[in-house]
Amino acid sequence: MKKSVRHLWLYCGLFAGLLLLDFLSKWWVQSHLVPMQWAPHGYPYGGIGVFANFLGIEMSIVHVGNRGAAWGSFSGMHLPLLIMRMLITGLLLIYILIWNKVKQQIVPLVMILAGAIGNIIDCFVYGHVVDMIHLNFGGYSYPVFNLADTYICLGVAVFIVQSFIIKKKCK
Repeated sequence: MKKSVRHLWLYCGLFAGLLLLDFLSKWWVQSHLVPMQWAPHGYPYGGIGVFANFLGIEMSIVHVGNRGAAWGSFSGMHLPLLIMRMLITGLLLIYILIWNKVKQQIVPLVMILAGAIGNIIDCFVYGHVVDMIHLNFGGYSYPVFNLADTYICLGVAVFIVQSFIIKKKCK
C-alpha cells in the first residue's frame, strides 16, 4: 500500500475515532444526566464528581444544553449559527483536501474538523450542543464544554505552534 494512501486511512481513522468518542460521551450525558437549569455552588456542581482539589482543580461531569456559540454567546441565533458552522466546516474540509500542502498540519486540522462536525451533529440530533465538562480553577468556574470543543482548541493550538516551527525551518 502506498504511503500516502496509508496516511489517508490513518487520518480518516483519527477523524472517525474522535467523532465517535465525542458522540458517545454526549449520548451518555444526554441519556443519564438531568440538564442543569442553574449551577449549584460547590463541588460537584450538580453533576458527577471526577476529582476535587487536584492541584487546585475540580472537575465534574454535568449536562448543559448550549444553543449558542462559545460560552452560550449568540444563543438567540441558533439557525444562523448552524449555517455559519456548516459553511466554515465545509471550507475547512476543502482546505484539508485540496489546498493544504503541509503534512504536519493535517492532524491538528483533522482535530478541528472532528470537533466542528461533532458540534454540528449535536444541533441536528439534540437541537443544541451538549456540553458536560465543568472545571473550577481555584475558585474560577470555567464555562462548561465538551470533547469536540477540546479537539478544536487543541487542534488550533497545535496548528499555531506548528506554523511557527515550519516557518522557522523555512528560514
